[in-house]
Amino acid sequence: MLIAAPAWAEHPGQAQLVREVAQDTGKNPVALNALLDGAKKQQSILDAISRPAEAKPWSEYRQIFLTPARIDAGIAFYNEHRALLEKIGKQYGVAPEYIVAIIGVETFYGRNTGKYKVLDALVTLGLYYPPRATFFRGELKTFLELPDNQLAGPVETLTGSYAGAQGWGQFMPGSIRDFAVDEDGDGRIDLQNSLPDILASVANYFAKHGWVAGGPVAARAQPDAAAKSLTVKDSTPQWPVEQLEAWGYAPVQHLNPGELSSLQTFQGAGGPERWFTFQNFYVITRYNRSPMYAMVVNQLAQAIAEGVSGGESATP
Repeated sequence: MLIAAPAWAEHPGQAQLVREVAQDTGKNPVALNALLDGAKKQQSILDAISRPAEAKPWSEYRQIFLTPARIDAGIAFYNEHRALLEKIGKQYGVAPEYIVAIIGVETFYGRNTGKYKVLDALVTLGLYYPPRATFFRGELKTFLELPDNQLAGPVETLTGSYAGAQGWGQFMPGSIRDFAVDEDGDGRIDLQNSLPDILASVANYFAKHGWVAGGPVAARAQPDAAAKSLTVKDSTPQWPVEQLEAWGYAPVQHLNPGELSSLQTFQGAGGPERWFTFQNFYVITRYNRSPMYAMVVNQLAQAIAEGVSGGESATP
């Protein structure tokens, strides 16, 4: 008598992955296989990763996040949780408006934390997406290795983004392991339901990546007709402001001439925009490597801070 094959087929590389996790953690291979057997490859995830928002030009990308609704919601969130935000900001040396802006950009202050099963997302991208399989397989392995008290719920039911990021701040498993904190002291890290854990984890992420308390983030630069053409590979600060000035890029506000900076160019609706960017801008790109992401977080944070301090809330 033939026994029907199960409805699932083992994912490519599953056996090796289970061996590694079991060896590193002592977890039961049978249980790990059962968990992975329940995960599904999702074509919609593969489709989503092929069209990230960061592929849009700055003029369009900015409009997604710098809306009156998102700014006003950020101001309201800050005012509602001011005491907690300012306590955490002081504790970690991170301006509270940037903590708020991160969760504003990532999940609209916790409203949209993602509909995909995290396990499905990480299996799909780690085992079925060769262009970034190394990164996502590593995140899948970390996800399977995280202790239960570092997750907001059971592994098989947790939901998040198409990339497998979780909670209000959209932390990948490696970031949960390395930077998430149990701020409320209940013995559990919960990035979905504990506001102290959520906000402090974002602040700790920034602090551990080198955030400079009170330091600048970005400032407009006005190039002259003979400004030197520069090739900038990333956001690492590499030139003093005075060097960029000597090359023809004038700051439109007072800056410390010796402050290390980089120069970013964004394609705005009215033509190219040039910006001095600093260490704190670089730190934001550790959260998401796109300079456009860092700039939109910066501009949302500024708009929130202005609204909180009594200024008019409007798209900057």
